[in-house]
Amino acid sequence: MEERFLSSMIQCYFIALGVVIGGAFIGSIGAFATGEPPMTLMGRIAKSLRIWAIVAAIGGTFDAISNFEKGIFEGSTIDMIKQILLIITAMGGVQTALLVIEWLIQEEID
Repeated sequence: MEERFLSSMIQCYFIALGVVIGGAFIGSIGAFATGEPPMTLMGRIAKSLRIWAIVAAIGGTFDAISNFEKGIFEGSTIDMIKQILLIITAMGGVQTALLVIEWLIQEEID
């Protein structure tokens, strides 16, 4: 595995983690300002940001689709495998963020 791809995987992980944690924290400030329970809403916001964090981490959906297309039609399976690994890494970042938020709010996020 080349060094540049490994750094991309690490960045994907932390971008997804940051999107979920940052979005949930900032969203809970908005909930507090409007009089809603911020901790409960933090869990709901984190749950709804999961897919957007993955999309943001992999750099948008068009790059992923073009890499899958290249893998299928041009026979470049390494590009397809790399894209799958990036998506799995972003999912790991999202799951870590959800775990941190669960610890913080002391509720289970479904």
